[in-house]
Amino acid sequence: MRPSRAEAFSDGVMAIAITLLVLDLRVPRVEHGLGAALLAQWPSYATYVISFLTVGIIWLNHHMVFDRLRRVDRPLLLANLVLLLVVALVPFTTQLLAAYLVRPEQGVAGAIYGANMAAMGTVFGGMWWYALRRGGLLARPVTRAEARASIARFAVGNPLYALAIVLGFLDVRIGIVLYAAVAAYYAAFVRLPHVEPEPA
Repeated sequence: MRPSRAEAFSDGVMAIAITLLVLDLRVPRVEHGLGAALLAQWPSYATYVISFLTVGIIWLNHHMVFDRLRRVDRPLLLANLVLLLVVALVPFTTQLLAAYLVRPEQGVAGAIYGANMAAMGTVFGGMWWYALRRGGLLARPVTRAEARASIARFAVGNPLYALAIVLGFLDVRIGIVLYAAVAAYYAAFVRLPHVEPEPA
């Protein structure tokens, strides 16, 4: 199967997930003090921005991977479905974290959110690793050095997610800063070996 069908389906799922994030932003119903009421909802704004950026970066990197594929096979399609399952969960874990960010159970909510982020990173990195190992999926062969470098770049996020989960039990705001830092890292530093796209 050519990658375009799987990519189009993935685009749709990610577009829905990223759009659903905004539904957690509520308009306060107050007679006076609208500014204060809006400021009180800062947990929803913070988690919205981080989750939006994370899903958006997953989408960008997903395109990077699929642009380098000549074809896809059943295991890769199944891995892609698992990735989409985890991405589709982001609106729920985002709302959960926003709701408990300033409550005693913030550590648990932060850990669930972090597990969601870590699962996305792990599955995504696993997809690229499988594409490298499975002959014939890539549009051109990748050298060992290129493969090692790209896998290492993808792997950086996982220990940071684990650290964010642990530190989140002490202060969930530290975890949020780390989640934002991981999103920035994947946006700025993750690059894959260049592959000339096949003609349409």
